[in-house]
Amino acid sequence: MPCALTIAGSDSGGGAGIQADLKTFAALDVHGTSVTTCLTAQNPRRVAAVEPTSIPQIRAELESVFSELPPRAIKTGMLFSREIIETVVKFLLAVQRRRPILVVDPVMIATSGAALLRTDAVEALQTKLLPIADLVTPNVPEAEALTERKIREPEDLRKAARVLRQRFGCAVLLKGGHLEAVTSALDIYYDGRTELLLAAPFVPGVSTHGTGCTYSAAIAAYCAHGRTLVEAAGLAKRFITRAIAGSVRVGKHLVLGW
Repeated sequence: MPCALTIAGSDSGGGAGIQADLKTFAALDVHGTSVTTCLTAQNPRRVAAVEPTSIPQIRAELESVFSELPPRAIKTGMLFSREIIETVVKFLLAVQRRRPILVVDPVMIATSGAALLRTDAVEALQTKLLPIADLVTPNVPEAEALTERKIREPEDLRKAARVLRQRFGCAVLLKGGHLEAVTSALDIYYDGRTELLLAAPFVPGVSTHGTGCTYSAAIAAYCAHGRTLVEAAGLAKRFITRAIAGSVRVGKHLVLGW
């Protein structure tokens, strides 16, 4: 069984973060390991508190995973601070020769609207982490922040994906779920050579959080199985579409189904 690693925050509500990532890895027959960057007190409605993990603890978790359970793919989620990003990047650069596929979900704002990335960390994300990534998976608000341009329609997705590719050098999967006046959930994959339009029908009456985490975790899981990024993106799109369609009610909220 291949191994994958999530470097992300813990969601006490179980819908996003490392909890969603590990559920996704398990659903796709991948052994999931984790490095917890933050503890959050949250539920689908709000993030009440964030407690970052100490830098020595993060470093120790990375070393422990890589020494005995080397992952074939990594995804990063909530990294929160410049210090955490720099620690992760420094570690990954030290294992450059055997570094696995790196999928970066640039978690900046929670579905509830809470900031999940400090202001001083945005520069570190752009100058240190994204240049070593294989794939970045922003949603529309994140892509707007990274490109400093508005995204209102599908053609804007294409243009923004090219800007991100040119600026950071990695492949881009730009998620268009926030677009208005479209009849389907549109995503654009672009790696400088291949462009894919990934489309799926909107699932009516379903509103969940954790879809971005699950989507990027699925890409990492498929890469751990040896799929190319292009293949993994298409397979992950199908996976997340099924998960949304299979959502179930827990308490007062809907959560993704596997």
